[in-house]
Amino acid sequence: MRFVKQLVTVLAVALVGNQGVAAARGNPWLTLALGTATAVLAVLAYAWVVRRTERRAPVEVGRDGAATAIGRGLLIGVAMCGAVVLNIALLGHYEVDGWGSPTGAVGLLGFMAAAAVTEELLYRGVLFRIVEERTGTWVALLFTGAVFGASHLFNPDASPWGAVAISIEAGFMLAAAYAATRTLWVPIGLHFGWNFALGGVFGAEVSGGDTAKGLLDATLSGPTPITGGAFGPEGSLYAVAAGVVLTAAFLRLAHRRGHVVPRRRADRAAATLAP
Repeated sequence: MRFVKQLVTVLAVALVGNQGVAAARGNPWLTLALGTATAVLAVLAYAWVVRRTERRAPVEVGRDGAATAIGRGLLIGVAMCGAVVLNIALLGHYEVDGWGSPTGAVGLLGFMAAAAVTEELLYRGVLFRIVEERTGTWVALLFTGAVFGASHLFNPDASPWGAVAISIEAGFMLAAAYAATRTLWVPIGLHFGWNFALGGVFGAEVSGGDTAKGLLDATLSGPTPITGGAFGPEGSLYAVAAGVVLTAAFLRLAHRRGHVVPRRRADRAAATLAP
């Protein structure tokens, strides 16, 4: 029941907040305000429901070190996105046509903040964390990564390959980032950094979504395995490769820190939680 209560609580905030953000997309400053409010309220709701259902402090969204952890994730996400776009550009398939829309980028700040925070709370904070207790880190990573990728099948211009790519480069990587740090702030920063850099700075499609114009007015053209096609660079093999490298790095860090939960420990945790 704690899984259901946590999921429903965060999902309710996410649905209401994201509907408001979507409705305000024509007004960038209102979008920024509503997106920021949704992100803050989602974290507060998550912390509240975890306290109520698990009788513990929600340390994974604790205030201590939050800014540093978000900043670290942000830098990783922006660097990852920049490396992917640079490789595509070196092959001549990404061209900057001029400046885009600064106000559009402002609106994307709010839109991407709401999406990154609510998705990380749902998929890593609730789903991965609780599944990991029952099955161990490896099974939880594979399962929740696949679910995260499949959820993007409902996006515009989605495809089975796009869902697989998202599973690998985002679902697995972000779960590994949480496993390594045991804080949701790094995955949140990484998720936001990637999304905003891709849409808000480089002006590319994000997960096939029809995003507003970012700071740059750019064109992606060329083979789908390189550019990602209509789905955007997240469908590129470069993005998948970058996600694999970072997933491996985070998992190695998790192993060194003793954060990888084996199946036998998960079984004992499940037995302790059983009524």
